[in-house]
Amino acid sequence: MKELTTGEALNKAAAYCTLCERCISEVSTKLAAWGVPHGEQQKIIVRLQQEGFIDEARYCRAFVNDKVRFNRWGRIKIRAALCEKRLPRELVNEAIENIDEEQYAAAFAEVIATKRRELKGKEDYAAQQKIMRYAASRGFEPSLIMKAINYSGDEMDF
Repeated sequence: MKELTTGEALNKAAAYCTLCERCISEVSTKLAAWGVPHGEQQKIIVRLQQEGFIDEARYCRAFVNDKVRFNRWGRIKIRAALCEKRLPRELVNEAIENIDEEQYAAAFAEVIATKRRELKGKEDYAAQQKIMRYAASRGFEPSLIMKAINYSGDEMDF
């Protein structure tokens, strides 16, 4: 594979960033995979930030929104995934604090309802444990899970 010039790498990285939101660590990983030297990576990333291709605050908001809406993840799992991407703690906290509570409650209710249907209406201790483990694996808070497990009506109040 031929070595990319800085200009080519910049153009390729800009195109990569236009496909969907990217954070610095994702772009850095991609540049390294393309064989771009570390010093050049930093210059390219700074340029991409200046031109608005990379905005980590925007990335955090989009990531959180997508994970709640489409993947039905809880706050704990979202926070872990964002921290894994080496994003600033302040941005992660701000994005998580701004989660739409109605959307979050709907995602949680859907996760619980899906697992309950899968267990075919069993209401014994083992079924409750399976629901609790599943909701925890999706990253929902233990206090929220306990409220749902102890609730037996049609609507949950979070």
